Amino acid sequence: MTYPTDLPEVVRVARDLIRFDTTNWGGGRAEGEREAAQYVADYLRALGLEPELYEPLDRRTNVMVRIPGADPERPALVLHGHLDVVPAMAQDWSVDPFAGEIRDGMLWGRGAVDMKNMDAMILTAVADILRSGRRPARDLIVVFFADEENGGVEGSALVVRDKPEWFAGASEAISEVGGYSITVGDKRAYLLQTGEKALIWLKLVVRGRAGHGSGLHTENAVTRLSEAVAALGRSPWPVQLTQTTARTLTGLKELTGTEETDPDALAAQAGPAARFLRSSLRTTANPTGLTAGYKHNVIPDRAEALIDVRTLPGHEDETLAALREIVGDDIELEIVVQDIGLEAPAEGDLVDAMAASLRRHDPDAPIIPYLLGGGTDNKALSQLGITGYGFAPLRLPDDLDFTGMFHGVDERVPLDSLVFGQRVLTDLLLTA
Repeated sequence: MTYPTDLPEVVRVARDLIRFDTTNWGGGRAEGEREAAQYVADYLRALGLEPELYEPLDRRTNVMVRIPGADPERPALVLHGHLDVVPAMAQDWSVDPFAGEIRDGMLWGRGAVDMKNMDAMILTAVADILRSGRRPARDLIVVFFADEENGGVEGSALVVRDKPEWFAGASEAISEVGGYSITVGDKRAYLLQTGEKALIWLKLVVRGRAGHGSGLHTENAVTRLSEAVAALGRSPWPVQLTQTTARTLTGLKELTGTEETDPDALAAQAGPAARFLRSSLRTTANPTGLTAGYKHNVIPDRAEALIDVRTLPGHEDETLAALREIVGDDIELEIVVQDIGLEAPAEGDLVDAMAASLRRHDPDAPIIPYLLGGGTDNKALSQLGITGYGFAPLRLPDDLDFTGMFHGVDERVPLDSLVFGQRVLTDLLLTA
């Protein structure tokens, strides 16, 4: 589809949000979400709403507004996104990652996939409903969090702790990383996120003896750390199916008509999304950072490595024990951030409503539950008894490696997909 100069509102809002540099490096180092949060609040005020802002730490701003529904007796539905993004190394990109450039029918920029696309879909779906004089099916609690890319430590965790009244009466939540299409063979299906893996961010610390770089040195901290990191990064983790991933494989098998039973081979049927699905079948432990030394000819007495561990729900203790065995007893293993895994029912009224909304806009497309290898702010909301799902509906081109752009280079989303997603989300909010 070719759009005129006057772009669809969902595209304009997503572009505006991308142009706010809300980079989050983690560990308390971030540009902050304040300006993006103020933009969101102003947009909501223009709809006649009265959003509330909460900034528990300087520039780490969260936004909430509650919208009355047609049936106030039903439990409220939380619709949430996050405003921060991971860093983007501009020299690696084809475009300025914070310019919000439109090229080849796509919107490019950091956050186009994770998750300013969904933020824009949320805002414009709400606008579509309210401007037409309608109301959502039930009370709607719309929230935009800070700090999700740091595990929500300075965002949703503080909001849930300090502002639980924001979520009074809520039973379910919808957010990112689900509802998007994959192509299996020549068939399109949609992945509905009904669970997510547990999060353990670790720091490995090795202490050695400092010395001159020219010497014979048997207590080199860098050497020992390198050995541990290599062992950990190369260690295979076995496939362990959960109730969610078992349903994922069943869905793929039914869709393809194959007799294949190997989980990895079945996941491979999902094309570019196979990497996402294969990671959901097992624990993963990936080295992501190294710190050691300060001069070429000085052997440091300390070396550190960052490890991103995503374990299956309920397997945290056994995973930590296995990690200790892999790296050895002489290495300190420090837990920096740890959060729970989740599995929600893959059936029920809300799941049925999400499937029905998708099918009204893409008839006969099957819906397959899956377990997210990463995590979302649904983890924090679960502490309040709120069941969370991932549903950012996007109908995507067959050849687009959408899942590969999460935290990747040249992040982009088709304009048609944004328009489709906003329409499906509007439909859902009116019926769920």
